[in-house]
Amino acid sequence: MKKSNYYDNIAPIYDQTRWLSETVAEEVADFIIKLVCATPETSFLEPGIGTGLNIIPLVKWGYSVTGIGISAEMLNQCRQKLNGTPKNLRLIQADASQLAFPDNSFDVVLTVHVLHTVADWKVFLDDIERVLKPEGWYLNCQWITPPARREFEGYFRKILSKYEVSKPISTAIQKIDVEGYLHQKGYRSNYLVAKEWTVNNTVEELISFFQSRAYGLCWGLADDQYHLAINDLKEFCLNHYGSLDKIISSPAKFEIWAYRIV
Repeated sequence: MKKSNYYDNIAPIYDQTRWLSETVAEEVADFIIKLVCATPETSFLEPGIGTGLNIIPLVKWGYSVTGIGISAEMLNQCRQKLNGTPKNLRLIQADASQLAFPDNSFDVVLTVHVLHTVADWKVFLDDIERVLKPEGWYLNCQWITPPARREFEGYFRKILSKYEVSKPISTAIQKIDVEGYLHQKGYRSNYLVAKEWTVNNTVEELISFFQSRAYGLCWGLADDQYHLAINDLKEFCLNHYGSLDKIISSPAKFEIWAYRIV
């Protein structure tokens, strides 16, 4: 029997429940192309490719892209958005931290919200260094959660804390010092903001995202308990915001830490 995972479950709703739109992704991809001075021969690797949101623009523009993802359903979403698998795209279903490639395989390695998910981040960074070509680029990226959405999530976490958790979710966060580790290996770094934009959602939309269990924190309760928690969230929002139609706006950022040995 096929074993599903959290990412399989959220694959159909992943893109619409996040805050990086296709238009923003295109602008970020253009920023990256200029940053690394990409040529038609430049090759990209993204471990943890997910639905391909970060790199689909690169694929459409003809660059060679390899993506690794643990979820077959997420990879299928990527294929659907491209109407198949173009010749310049290679998708591999595997543990994203296992880079089974020869040395000096890629010009650019891109990771987005991945390092905290791997068992040993230092080993992973060593492997990224191994598969990078001489003078290649490692881009460690993240989308900064809009403050209003982070605040909304905080309200729901308080509601969830009142219920008995049936499927505990680890809250342990490993300390990751990419900057320090790569600097001692001789890398130079540069911090850049590729894009800033404003995210707008109605309260009702945000509730629907949690109702569809689009995030990891939503999977700690049994179905009947979770249904009650969502009802509590709706009641809280009516009292706190006054209307489910209220629009919540706040800024978002796409940050890049660019590393290179030159």
